[in-house]
Amino acid sequence: MKSYIPYRRLPEGGIPPPVTIYGPGVRMWHWANALLMAVLCITGYFIGVPPPSALGDTSSLYIMGWIRFFHLAAGYLFALLALARLWLTFVEKGISHHLFLPAIWRAEWFDGFMLQLKWNLLMIDKPIRYIGLNPLGNIAMLSMYVLPGLVVIITGFAMYAEVTGHDSWQYYLFGWVTAVFGNTMDLHIIHRMAMWIMVCFTFVHIYIAVREDVLSRQTMISSMLSGERQFRR
Repeated sequence: MKSYIPYRRLPEGGIPPPVTIYGPGVRMWHWANALLMAVLCITGYFIGVPPPSALGDTSSLYIMGWIRFFHLAAGYLFALLALARLWLTFVEKGISHHLFLPAIWRAEWFDGFMLQLKWNLLMIDKPIRYIGLNPLGNIAMLSMYVLPGLVVIITGFAMYAEVTGHDSWQYYLFGWVTAVFGNTMDLHIIHRMAMWIMVCFTFVHIYIAVREDVLSRQTMISSMLSGERQFRR
């Protein structure tokens, strides 16, 4: 699989041949990450807004205990997958580095950004074809998923450090975060705000991906399944 420059617009005319852009590692990370996001958001919501008390022996029902367990387990896996995704940037070619590296230094980048913005706002009827992420998608993923995801991981471990104690590795690595934000309540608020940014991005991402696959001249959803991007006239 070839390695591509961070941002490349395809020339008009003709139908370019299919291009393999996603390796198996990136594809598995994408779908596993989507599953963990769903688990984290659902369990995180019920941790903040607990369900009504259930009838019966709470020690045998253990509802909140299971909710918290699945949230913490998914949180650990989410953090490990984030490290794996960063590792894939260096070991898997294709466009695995695009998620972290918008090509804002290229002369045509801003032009492509504006054209893609107009396409998503239904202001033009013909989108630009790209190898890899388009400029708008690149910035959106970095600012509304990667960076908020980093905030979620750091604040999540900081809150967990308050439970594991001052002699734990969680407190050693993340105990300083609570002091930065001043108190635990602000830490919870930042954690949830970052989560909602990621949730909003996810819904927009799904809409854009489906729309691009239907109306654009290039595959999107199927590319994340097969790893291959195909182009249409």
